[in-house]
Amino acid sequence: MSTYPVHTIESAPAQSKPVLQQLQQAFGLIPNIAGAMAASPVLINGFIGLFERVHASSLTEPQIQTLLLTNAVTNASEWAVAFHTALALQQGVHPADVDAMRHSGLPDDASLAALSMLARTLIEKRGRLAELDQRRFFEAGFSPEQLLEVIAVVAASTITNYTGSVTQPALETPFDEFAWQVPAP
Repeated sequence: MSTYPVHTIESAPAQSKPVLQQLQQAFGLIPNIAGAMAASPVLINGFIGLFERVHASSLTEPQIQTLLLTNAVTNASEWAVAFHTALALQQGVHPADVDAMRHSGLPDDASLAALSMLARTLIEKRGRLAELDQRRFFEAGFSPEQLLEVIAVVAASTITNYTGSVTQPALETPFDEFAWQVPAP
């Protein structure tokens, strides 16, 4: 059992309530991960600011969900994998591509594969991309500015992935069918 409460709008610290209200409107529920983040107004307010900017970037929603799902798998965040599986499918990412990412593979879609590979490489190399890593991304049709946007997505997802690993929130019923566990070594 987690020692971290999953706050509701009523139980959250005052400075966290506006973010929870915003997430309730966006998703129709308050994701348990956000309820756990709400214990720290610093964390949840920092997260929502970056989250909003990520979703206002030049990347499409299917591209963003590809990045978020890849990051969740790479960071072994069980809650986030289930959540972003559902959102990726909702955004039209092909089920076979979603399944590939859930198994640490790459999507068949070349553009999504380039995004997924870059995100995984950023995480695994701690941001130290080789020139070849960058060139492959640019050859897939992305710009240097979009590489920087991918860094913002990785940062936003790292907040949720690490929060999920530390607080271990329960998975919400709508995402049960997408439950995922870290593969055994």
